[in-house]
Amino acid sequence: MPLTDTLSEPQLLRLAVSGDEDAFAALYERFKSNVYRFALHMTGSASLAEDITQDAFITLMEEGQKFDEEKGQVLAFLLGIARNFVRRAYRSQSRITSLVSENEQGEEVELALESGQDTVADVLRGETVDLVREAVQSLPPHYREVVVLCDLCEMSYAEASAQLDCNLGTIRSRLNRAHSLLAKKLDSRTQPSGKQAGGIIQGCLL
Repeated sequence: MPLTDTLSEPQLLRLAVSGDEDAFAALYERFKSNVYRFALHMTGSASLAEDITQDAFITLMEEGQKFDEEKGQVLAFLLGIARNFVRRAYRSQSRITSLVSENEQGEEVELALESGQDTVADVLRGETVDLVREAVQSLPPHYREVVVLCDLCEMSYAEASAQLDCNLGTIRSRLNRAHSLLAKKLDSRTQPSGKQAGGIIQGCLL
């Protein structure tokens, strides 16, 4: 068994930052899919997601000494780096959306929160991957972020709060509103017979 298999992620990161290629390779293999999926859901572009994944790992090696184990996990730190590259991509493409409540037409409104709203896992169950990806992509960026982090990549509210630099109440509010929008979008895309498209969505989608 390789020594890297017995080390914790923070230990691997410290070794990687110090120049240990085996430690870097172990981190890359462990987290590359997570970072790619996050970038793919946020940008909707496979080629851009690949670039962001590479840039995120390069930056991890350059700034890994800033990682604080008491503040979260290595993956959360790495996704934070990837998120910065996603935001740069939005800026370069003039796709930034202001952080306000919006409806599907982009109008600024106060969305009513639906009591008893199903979790997004329930809403997504039975939908095809392409259908879900299309619905998630249509969300405003600040709603898309919480869905991708909390629902598709299974990050805790606390981790998402630290990642997005906002309080837990804001995370819950955005997630609730995002769930409402997703439910409406997916419901409008069900088959004419009323049956939903096949497939079960679990975890962070490819």
